[in-house]
Amino acid sequence: LKRTVDPKKLVWVHGTATSKHRVKNLIGQYNRSVLQNAFSFTVVRNPWTRMVSGYRQKLSSEITQGGQYKWMARKIVQEMRGITDEDMLEDLSPTFEEFVRYLIDRAGNIDRHFTFQTKELCIPHAMYDFIVPLEHSASLSQELWGKINGSNTSLFGSYDKASDPRLQSSALYAKEWFSELDPRLTEQLYKIYKRDFILMNYSNFTHPDFPLPLHST
Repeated sequence: LKRTVDPKKLVWVHGTATSKHRVKNLIGQYNRSVLQNAFSFTVVRNPWTRMVSGYRQKLSSEITQGGQYKWMARKIVQEMRGITDEDMLEDLSPTFEEFVRYLIDRAGNIDRHFTFQTKELCIPHAMYDFIVPLEHSASLSQELWGKINGSNTSLFGSYDKASDPRLQSSALYAKEWFSELDPRLTEQLYKIYKRDFILMNYSNFTHPDFPLPLHST
């Protein structure tokens, strides 16, 4: 991107602005050897905050960002509450616990925004030069900019006003919401996303440094 983008324009950023640069759309433009030798990197995130962020943006009733996946929200409510009346379902959103139970019932496979990251990124079969934890992306992005001859600008980051990942809203909500769940639910959810936690040795929501990885990067 060659211009500053309003964070509110998420649909544009993830759609029109970047779709032509996605791997599936580049395969036909380059031969296999070029792609295999290309510099590659990806960004991962603590699974707990990723779940909370996805829920808030796509399924919650939050006025500022919720409701992008109305069809999925209705489906979850319909299954979790047994409501079949379409008119009643229209304005309902699932609670976070209902979302978690729905995830568990489907082993995390409900949508690419919620499935485990190692699957989406084809790890360990796909090889990356850098696997960057989002929580440390501000400091690491300068090195990546150098690799791709970019400008001296922060490459990644959160739209949250707090620069410390431990104080950002998704981390605070995650600590609150997961602590309120039945521990058996969080244990089941952890087992489903275990590979994502192991990938960067991510901290649990009970750790004082949550959501940071527990080793230096």
